[in-house]
Amino acid sequence: MKSSRITAGFVVALSLAAAQPAFSDEPLTGLSVAEAEDLTYMREEEKLARDVYLTMDQYWNQRVFVNIAESEQTHTETIQMLLDKYGLVDPALDAVGYFTNTDLQGLYDQLVTRGMASELEALHVGGLIEEVDMQDIQAAIERTDHADIEQAYASLLCGSRNHLRAFVDAIERLGVQYAAQFLPQDEVDAIVGSPLEHCGNRPRQGS
Repeated sequence: MKSSRITAGFVVALSLAAAQPAFSDEPLTGLSVAEAEDLTYMREEEKLARDVYLTMDQYWNQRVFVNIAESEQTHTETIQMLLDKYGLVDPALDAVGYFTNTDLQGLYDQLVTRGMASELEALHVGGLIEEVDMQDIQAAIERTDHADIEQAYASLLCGSRNHLRAFVDAIERLGVQYAAQFLPQDEVDAIVGSPLEHCGNRPRQGS
């Protein structure tokens, strides 16, 4: 790990393979099992990011949290559209901080506890979430053959890069140099050192 503040449990719980729901070996409405699992997991992973940021905003009243939470809401809705399109069950619960996936539930609780320690820790939690999200989204892109799903994931990936830039900027304005927590340091440096991106729109329902 890149930072002693992050326990191995956070990384294990956040990795895509650790918390995937189980599907049968039969394809679902034209999707592979991996594609169906990825969409179902991604719906709650994006909700986790939103819920953590909403909760951190209540503690620290940092504009970066509410701004990115609004973006994460769009991300969760994008995945919901794809779940509906392909006839998959939506696992997301309405209430903030509650998850069908028990690993994500435990992770939410851990991240919020860490973020309550200080404003700086809360911002580092945001950075960690975005770094891990990027890896998970990239892995999901490599497992799909559907253009609409790939388009949606690419938009989410772009958003996560922008979110990481925002969290790093907030951290460094507090006088702290950001160190990569999950991705390679050179990859984080390349993202942070490049300009904000204009991310694509949601996939069309008929695509």
